[in-house]
Amino acid sequence: MNISIVGTGYVGLVTGTCFAELGVNVTCVDTDNQKINRLIYGAIPIYEPGLENMVTRNVNDGRLRFVSDFNKGFDNMDYVFCAIDTMLNADGSTDLTPVLNIARLFGQRIDRYSVFVLKSTVPVGTAQEVKEVIAREIAERGVDVTFDIASNPDFLTEGNAIKDFMKPDRVIVGVETEQAREAMARLYRTILHHIYNHVIYTDTRTAEMIKYAATSMLATRVSFMNEIANLCEIVGADVNTVRHGVGTDSRIGPKYIFPGCGYGGTLFPQDIKDLIKLADGNNFNMEVLKAVDSVNTRQKRILFEKLSRHYGGDLKGKTVALWGLSFKPETDDMSEAPSIVTIDLLMEAGCQIRVYDPVAMNAAKQRWADLYCGIDMYDAVKGADALLLLTEWRQFRIPAWDRIRQLMRTPLIIDGRNIYDRAEVESHGFDYRCIGR
Repeated sequence: MNISIVGTGYVGLVTGTCFAELGVNVTCVDTDNQKINRLIYGAIPIYEPGLENMVTRNVNDGRLRFVSDFNKGFDNMDYVFCAIDTMLNADGSTDLTPVLNIARLFGQRIDRYSVFVLKSTVPVGTAQEVKEVIAREIAERGVDVTFDIASNPDFLTEGNAIKDFMKPDRVIVGVETEQAREAMARLYRTILHHIYNHVIYTDTRTAEMIKYAATSMLATRVSFMNEIANLCEIVGADVNTVRHGVGTDSRIGPKYIFPGCGYGGTLFPQDIKDLIKLADGNNFNMEVLKAVDSVNTRQKRILFEKLSRHYGGDLKGKTVALWGLSFKPETDDMSEAPSIVTIDLLMEAGCQIRVYDPVAMNAAKQRWADLYCGIDMYDAVKGADALLLLTEWRQFRIPAWDRIRQLMRTPLIIDGRNIYDRAEVESHGFDYRCIGR
């Protein structure tokens, strides 16, 4: 069984490597020659626990290869997965140009039955558009060859992607023909036989919508709980206890109801904007999702606003330490991260900023060349008038409070993820602020 994965970004690299780990011959294709050369030697462009070793092992075993030549990438393939990262146009719509270009290349090179699988997150109806593009290319060649389209959206979460692939809650497969269904069933029956009963088959439009609906539901839970947290703070309730009381209801459950300083990443923000754009284009107003997006935009300012209120609105000359830059733990991805908004606001206010993150500081230096990046979490707090926690990395959970108290100029902690116990922090002489309690 031979699979081609087009795109070596987050989704493509994880998907291709995991397929190889399960015994499939995988060719990953990318037009970035430098990236391909680095991947061949095991230097991966993203941080994902366990991925680097898995890439190296499968390259050495001959199941995983990386090429920049589409002829090699499409030759003798049973499945071609389009897993490129999609971007937004200026008007907020998804730019499908790269996806359609890959479809054209597929149509120009296919010489036997193959399935073109859309793994990238794309608007509802894209599979049909891709099918038409491929069919036109084949017709222009005048060859007698058949193909099918499948929509197989990813549900990988950064920091947990390998487990998500190997032990998924479900696999969504959208197809339009029985032959495509059998082909996709054969693929997943062979490599993920232990979850075969969790494969949900539907049509391509429904599969595309499932992806957006799932993402939007999770984002809605996050923004709703942030609203509850902000109200708790006003009325004197404890959001942690509220969250526990709500999450133990079997109809609701405990996941994605942790209040904080907002969500980020490439998944939630882009998918929500895509779905809103789709609705607007069909004269339907997604009022709830627009509110979810608005709440999150506001929530990303909350740590700065708490700090500003503490100092009476004058932050000029203050030294502020930040722990955590990535939008969540176990990733170096700073896309749409609350840290970006916070740092920009602090800079505008005239603050001196010191930061530390276990893996995301290179990304931060690319954005702010003069940003001070600490050699460790304690170096970052030296001389600080406040410490803001933005990402709940494990190493931040049990810090040496007495050491931090000695290093800081002003003992102020603003906990953007509610990971600390107020009584413990205050017992070490700190002024402690958090979200919703």
